[in-house]
Amino acid sequence: MSARVFLTIDAEPDCPPYLDGWRGMDEGAPRLLDLLAERGVPATVFTTGETARRYPGFVARLVEEGHEIGCHGMTHRSFRRLDAGEAEEEIRASSQVLREAAEVVSFRAPYLQLPERHLPLLEAYGYRLDSSRGRYKPAHWRPAEPSTLRRVPASMTSSWLRVSPWLRDPILRALPDPVVLFVHPWEFVDLRDADIPWDCRLGTGAHALRSLASVLELYQASGARFARMRALLESPPGAP
Repeated sequence: MSARVFLTIDAEPDCPPYLDGWRGMDEGAPRLLDLLAERGVPATVFTTGETARRYPGFVARLVEEGHEIGCHGMTHRSFRRLDAGEAEEEIRASSQVLREAAEVVSFRAPYLQLPERHLPLLEAYGYRLDSSRGRYKPAHWRPAEPSTLRRVPASMTSSWLRVSPWLRDPILRALPDPVVLFVHPWEFVDLRDADIPWDCRLGTGAHALRSLASVLELYQASGARFARMRALLESPPGAP
């Protein structure tokens, strides 16, 4: 197994739309970034504008440690429920906040839900890469509208990274290049007793951090290369 692996983080409130706290950013995010620093793994962090405003120290640490900052909308509202004006305001406001800290060219919509009608807005606001689809979601297999954006789907849902290695690792080894994984800071807080869907709370907390560490070790041992999403913009036009 030798592939390009792109670890991405969706920095947002706790498990939306079921919770509305920020324990993930307060407690989980530092643990996650410490792990990445220990392992020498670069990440692309898709953060909402609201998260960046609440946690400027987190954004500063991302820049200092060489991670890529991507946009995750302003408020984590689903773009499926937004009209053109509302969608533009989400993109405009978040872009303004995030680009005060760094160049931002990668986008991921909340819930991996971005109607094709909103793609021209991303192009208009200078985005070059979109990761708002998942290979495991039906929308990925529907025809896509023509776009100048590089479309790079997530390879698997984050909860799968927390399952037993005997089940998880064969799937990870079989994922096609490029491998795009994602996690959320709230997964690294113990939410097993929270009133949220079982797959969201399963294995959260310390177990999730150990699981991610083992995933990183699996790929590093195989010779895989970890990179930021924007590196895909340097690939030939016909590449995935």
